[in-house]
Amino acid sequence: MHKPAETSTPIASILAARWSPRAYDESAIVTEEQLRALLEAARWAPSFGNTQPARYLVGLRGTPSFDRILATLNSGNRAWAHRAGLLLMGLMVTTNEKGAVPYAEYGLGLATENLVLQAVDLGLIAHQMAGFSADAAKDFFGLPDDVVPKVAIAVGSPADPSVLEEDWRIEREKAPRERLPLAEFAYSDTWGASAFTDGD
Repeated sequence: MHKPAETSTPIASILAARWSPRAYDESAIVTEEQLRALLEAARWAPSFGNTQPARYLVGLRGTPSFDRILATLNSGNRAWAHRAGLLLMGLMVTTNEKGAVPYAEYGLGLATENLVLQAVDLGLIAHQMAGFSADAAKDFFGLPDDVVPKVAIAVGSPADPSVLEEDWRIEREKAPRERLPLAEFAYSDTWGASAFTDGD
């Protein structure tokens, strides 16, 4: 299922194609080659002073790590994420030999967006989730105190929305994508004054 962004001007196709489906093909796998590409893309993201705060826990379906990450998710996310071929957890390392790592959360965000866009390029889908227990992740994986789980990510191959079974989940999957208009997104001179003369 494709839901390309309806943009006010053309943008890179990989950006227009990215969205966050929940309908995954539970028979499809994520290969090791694809996994490596996802993590290489994340590894080469920019970070403050090249501090590289992003780290990932990796769980391919059928492995104990997959089951552990799945168990950290809230019930709403577990209801569909169990079909994904890969579950990841994005973590930020908050200290290094110089002390606190500046903008660690921002660095993890940049790395994760790279990962998600690489998934699109590979013909996969990805969905980022905040609904998980960071405490459970710390316990299950023995994380150090300065490593903070911030996001879970499901990756895999798309399926028909009908796999979601419940009508409200299917309708949510099919619903149009929406964003604020540029007039409410980019300002110039004063707050609220559109950066574009046509006001679009």
